[in-house]
Amino acid sequence: MAEIVDLSIEDELKAQVRAVAAGGGQIEIIGGGSKRFYGETIEALPIDVSAHSGVVDYDPAELVITLRAGCGLADVQSLLAGQRQMFGFEPPLFGAESTIGGMVAAGIAGPRRAFAGGIRDFVLGVKMLDGRGQVLNFGGRVIKNVAGFDLARVMVGSQGTLGVILEVSIRVVPIPEAETTLDFEHKSAGEHIRWINGLGSHPWPISASQWAAGQSRLRLSGSEQGLREASSQLGGEQIDYAWDDLREQRLEFFDPDQPLTRITLPPAHADLPIDLPQLIEWGGALRWFSGAGNIADMRAGLEGAGASVCAYRGHDAGVGVFHPLPEPMLRLHRSLKSSFDPAGIFNPGKIYPGL
Repeated sequence: MAEIVDLSIEDELKAQVRAVAAGGGQIEIIGGGSKRFYGETIEALPIDVSAHSGVVDYDPAELVITLRAGCGLADVQSLLAGQRQMFGFEPPLFGAESTIGGMVAAGIAGPRRAFAGGIRDFVLGVKMLDGRGQVLNFGGRVIKNVAGFDLARVMVGSQGTLGVILEVSIRVVPIPEAETTLDFEHKSAGEHIRWINGLGSHPWPISASQWAAGQSRLRLSGSEQGLREASSQLGGEQIDYAWDDLREQRLEFFDPDQPLTRITLPPAHADLPIDLPQLIEWGGALRWFSGAGNIADMRAGLEGAGASVCAYRGHDAGVGVFHPLPEPMLRLHRSLKSSFDPAGIFNPGKIYPGL
């Protein structure tokens, strides 16, 4: 299906951006606001892009959908489900108002991430509005600039600091024929990490994993016959489990009154000596800690381990939400920022100071 694009809202956004840039102001880009908590708190003129909505093009046979950024994520998922398709990276909504633009800008993927890929792996093209009020298109499967960047995918996780996402083309995947969850007992996080990484030497149809409070859970996705054979060989107890509650952080572990720390690191890394309740996803690559912890000590302790420690939610102001970047990488980020947003008007300081 396809829709004729109404440029009136796009033109209005261009006019707003040009006016703010000319006046020396700054802009906070807002869609549904469901992921506004993620990143540093900023003060700037809010510009609501949620009205820029609609399906631009969708041919289920091509496994690609092109959407305006204001499209509701839940509505799009329903549209895809009607064709037995879905987003392979299983994005969380965190609220009924979640939008496609916010999904891409935040870059947060769900439990399937480690086994299917992240949002960046599925984005094929982006139409955006830069800090000069110019509309830029980066699309196709191999469109890159002279520096070697896939610019469409650079927008994933950029937190609105590079520009306003207007449209995005995303590869979709078929919904699996069947899914089942297996439950195992592993008393310690270290035991779970060794076990789940040992499974990687076999072609099991694993699409999600979780460990918390002594229980390991695996989700298997595939054909009915394949799941029966895998379940028989893996063992464990077949249970009903709402993986949506993990994706949407509705489990009791994700107590909204407690600070939440998110650590990503190589999946086979040993258990972390952090005395807080822990939940592990992504085959050991994603580790959540609930409660107040010393973020600086965590970052120092994992120096050189390839880890990223994010003060994800509820921590004291000034701690720095995102893991500090090495100076060469910070220079690269500054170069990208100055190219797309030379006056620094978009979501200033949302990720790091000056970005």
